[in-house]
Amino acid sequence: MKKVLALVLAFVMVFSFAACGKKENTTAKSEGVMTYAQYDAAKKDDKVVIEAYVQAHQSWWDNKLTVYAQDGDGGYFIYNMTCSEADAAKLVPGTKIKVTGYKTEWSGEYEVADGATFEIEEGSWIAPATDVTKYLGTDDLIKYQNQFVAFKGMKVEKAALYKWDGSGKPGDDLYFDVSKDGKTYSFTVESYLCDKDTDVYKAVEALKVGDVIDMEGFCYWYEGVNPHITSVKAAK
Repeated sequence: MKKVLALVLAFVMVFSFAACGKKENTTAKSEGVMTYAQYDAAKKDDKVVIEAYVQAHQSWWDNKLTVYAQDGDGGYFIYNMTCSEADAAKLVPGTKIKVTGYKTEWSGEYEVADGATFEIEEGSWIAPATDVTKYLGTDDLIKYQNQFVAFKGMKVEKAALYKWDGSGKPGDDLYFDVSKDGKTYSFTVESYLCDKDTDVYKAVEALKVGDVIDMEGFCYWYEGVNPHITSVKAAK
């Protein structure tokens, strides 16, 4: 009897490990849904239907929500998606959604917008940060637009300003300049994504010229790369 019980338990454990080890297929798409390559090839103002996993979202307002999403092939910036406050609370990082909208572009940033709507689907996945430091200043960086990325060993060239021109106050977006290999870039803490009470907002407020830091965030674009940073630490 003990031997039989042991065999049953062993079977259950093997089955459990197999279930836990099952990985989400982050590139597979439902019928009628675009692959990332098809979305990328779509023209401005084309209708698009995508499936992706929520990685973060900005604060909800006026039945609209702006979402940073990703699948195994690329990133999506879903701007002002129609969403109730109750549904916004359900869109925690990892949630899989199907989104219908139109591909738009603003100052180099490609978005799913113009009244985008969504459905929650089964599945969950959190994207790891891809180190794109070596692509700074190259044409290859655009391939990572809207993905969750990392920048390492960046030197602070200008301490944080409230708003792009310093005309703001605590609680507004933070802009700060960092450099790598002699080239300088403007990075942002988007206050609707990471407000003044978050660790990253406080960390960026405290940065000093000459600090060398590692960062993570979303590879947003505005007249060139302008990442929305979510984490800042002293460089290792």
